Amino acid sequence: MRAAVIIFPGSNRERDICDALTRATGRAPVRVWHREVIPPQSDLIVLPGGFAYGDYLRCGAIAAHSPIMREVLERADKGTPVLGICNGFQILTEAGMLPGALLPNRSLRFNCRDVHLRVENNQTIFTCGYEAGQAIRVPVAHHDGNYAADPETLDRLEDRGLVAFRYCGPSGEISDEENFNGSARAIAGIFNQTRTVLGLMPHPENVTDPLLGGTDGEAFFAGVVGALE
Repeated sequence: MRAAVIIFPGSNRERDICDALTRATGRAPVRVWHREVIPPQSDLIVLPGGFAYGDYLRCGAIAAHSPIMREVLERADKGTPVLGICNGFQILTEAGMLPGALLPNRSLRFNCRDVHLRVENNQTIFTCGYEAGQAIRVPVAHHDGNYAADPETLDRLEDRGLVAFRYCGPSGEISDEENFNGSARAIAGIFNQTRTVLGLMPHPENVTDPLLGGTDGEAFFAGVVGALE
């Protein structure tokens, strides 16, 4: 499997995702500067975390209009899977590739901590390494991770199985307390209609080695690799 990681001015998690993909595939992904072209043989495109263009205007708003995003959209329309993590999720919503928006956390503070996620749909290339309903521990690091959408969009996401992850307790229980950033219906990640584009705020790439403090992200990347190879 060949992956391409898109880097914008202000990206700062590209090393983390590249390390996780290298561990999972045995092959380093291609790092693509936003002014370059995505290699044609790419099986997966990743938008990493960070602060693209300094998060001016809105998080991800400027990056969403970068010329390379037209290529990302074209590849996605042809079926190439796209993964956006944290700032990458924000870029995907700003680019219209995923519905909704990421608003400031309800605390109005940057949150860097471990959280638990419940896997809502494991019938996708991104989540097939987990069991449906499984609770995993993954870190977050964001100020604008409060997922918001109108009720009709939220209902559609629910009805079509497009919610990927929810914030939960250690046993998978959903509560307002565990939904620390105030996201609508505790949503932490969503798919597009074909479930080939995933955006999520937490960082599974940061729990893929015991030295990082956890390995709950290993199954995420192993599942993706197994599905795409």
